[in-house]
Amino acid sequence: MNPALTIPAFGPVLPEIIMAAGALVLVLFGALRGERPGYGMSMIALALLAVAFVAVLMLPSERVETMGGSFVVDGFAKFMKALTLIASAGGIILSLDYMRREGISRFEYPILIVLSTIGMMMVISANDLIALYIGLELLSLSSYVIAAFDRDNVRSTEAGLKYFVLGSLASGMLLYGASLVYGFSGSISFPALATILQGNVSIGAIVGLVFVAAGIAFKISAVPFHMWTPDVYEGSPTPVTAFFAAAPKMAGMAMATRVFIDAFPGIMVQWQQIIVFIAIASMALGSFAAIGQRNIKRLMAYSSIGNVGYALIGLAAGTAEGIQGVIVYMAIYLAMTLGTFACILSLRRGNVMFETVEDLSGLARTHPVMAFCLAMMMFSLAGIPPLAGFFAKFAVFTAAIEADLVALAIIGVVTSVIGAYYYLRIVKVMYFDDPAERYDVMPAGVKLVLALSSIFVVLFGIVPAPLVAAARAAARSLF
Repeated sequence: MNPALTIPAFGPVLPEIIMAAGALVLVLFGALRGERPGYGMSMIALALLAVAFVAVLMLPSERVETMGGSFVVDGFAKFMKALTLIASAGGIILSLDYMRREGISRFEYPILIVLSTIGMMMVISANDLIALYIGLELLSLSSYVIAAFDRDNVRSTEAGLKYFVLGSLASGMLLYGASLVYGFSGSISFPALATILQGNVSIGAIVGLVFVAAGIAFKISAVPFHMWTPDVYEGSPTPVTAFFAAAPKMAGMAMATRVFIDAFPGIMVQWQQIIVFIAIASMALGSFAAIGQRNIKRLMAYSSIGNVGYALIGLAAGTAEGIQGVIVYMAIYLAMTLGTFACILSLRRGNVMFETVEDLSGLARTHPVMAFCLAMMMFSLAGIPPLAGFFAKFAVFTAAIEADLVALAIIGVVTSVIGAYYYLRIVKVMYFDDPAERYDVMPAGVKLVLALSSIFVVLFGIVPAPLVAAARAAARSLF
């Protein structure tokens, strides 16, 4: 006799269902509208993200599993999904004026952002290796297309092609690693893997873990799988670069945390070595490689690689305090990134976009408010107190020291000092070089993103308690 059919509880999956249904409506609406500019579609997509954000906040904070145990919702998933939705909304708002001016305002763009966001939310809540891979592919396939969204631009199409080829390789590595883990453990479920992989683990499972780590490292652009990042960031349309630098990073760090803490806690000694190596290599490359960059988008690519390295310090600690540090770091990194790209998108005269560090010359005299906000972002990225970036680094360094990873924390401090050079050089160019010609007036949406980011970065040091308390609760839900 067949066992009774159990219908899964759809409550925990409500935000994803809302986004998926909304995406289908957007596709139909876009097809009926034809080739008209996609401004209205972007507004609908923003409303959809807002509704999903409210649905995420209404999810229970205690751990709930559904879909046969392949999907989990807890405090950590809630927090990271909220950050991802904010990042995606920021990516759409920053694109509104740019896409119209460049003549590429098509209805497909907000739909692809929504589909990519569904993939990100899936990987954040994935509770087995198959759910993780499906979510990752949905995120990746949408990302490949929006990287090449300016299809008449050689740089954009090249960026999309590079991202697709290297991303496919990374997805294959992750899938191969997942198959090895399954073959040597007999399960794909994270809770089951945590029980099975205790103490003496076969070499095959360790090799599988290494391949899984390689696939994850590619998605968060950590060394040595960072090679796509500078080219894709430089070649993609600037709002797409802002989206890549923000939203997938939130999902990628959440995915890394979920996989290593939830599925492999019994072999922490093995994966901790991998994370420590990746963190050190990412921090070092991010600090040194950006020094010689003249294109500000390439500079931000290396900056993002370095920032991922700092965030991984918290994961390497493997403690609740370490994960709390990761969450705080990613929230602050999100604000700094969106604020910086809001300024980059404002470097425009007529139909010409400017992208080099020298184009910021004398910005303090021609656009004093924008120069002040960008200087705050640079000081914060450099980790200078009392701005938010200092507290982000302090959180992960403290967690590493408490977990006896003192050498890792020291390397983090040293690379942070080296990396401060290229951030401070931007401030020097803005305040001490001869002014260039004035840029166009900043669009309203870009102003909004810059204002909110600047307020957060400046005020976090004064009122850190709400974010820290929420991050602490989210981190505890994993342990």
